[in-house]
Amino acid sequence: MRTRDIALVALFAALVAVLAQVSIPLPFTPVPITGQVLGVLLTGAILGKNKGALAMLVYLLLGLIGLPVFARGGAGLAVFASPSGGYLWGYPIGVYIMGMILETGRGEPGYPRLIAGMLLCLVVVYLLGTLQLTAILHVNLVKGLFLGVIPFIPLDLAKLVVAALAGRQVRRALRQAGFLVSQEARRES
Repeated sequence: MRTRDIALVALFAALVAVLAQVSIPLPFTPVPITGQVLGVLLTGAILGKNKGALAMLVYLLLGLIGLPVFARGGAGLAVFASPSGGYLWGYPIGVYIMGMILETGRGEPGYPRLIAGMLLCLVVVYLLGTLQLTAILHVNLVKGLFLGVIPFIPLDLAKLVVAALAGRQVRRALRQAGFLVSQEARRES
């Protein structure tokens, strides 16, 4: 990896860590509203599958070793084993899948491909989060969806719109500045 790639991976891991601190607990669920999803979607939209997933793995590793990077300053293995820990597991997988969708085809992805990738990323995060939530709380899937997905959909869709609009512009600017290399340029080299 080039130095600038390492810097971008670190920057986006830090971005998600900062956005995780925007955390609003809800009285009916152990899952808080956070800014993490916005950071995750931006990471995938801007960095793509490999660097994006790596940034999410770095973020998870920072929390695992004890840095307070998760929602409400959480850290350590206990967060991964909590009812909301499954959402964390979904971040690198969701970003990787989003990146795969964005990197198919030629040229910069348009909004339809970008939004499709982001929606699929959200589905992966919701799926893994709900599976762990239902297993730990011993509730059925319907109850799990009402605790960990349905209340978050409107705000997460708003975050998706912001991430799509900002992500496409930032990705274009980083590419023009030479910080990101296009798929076509990678294939040619």
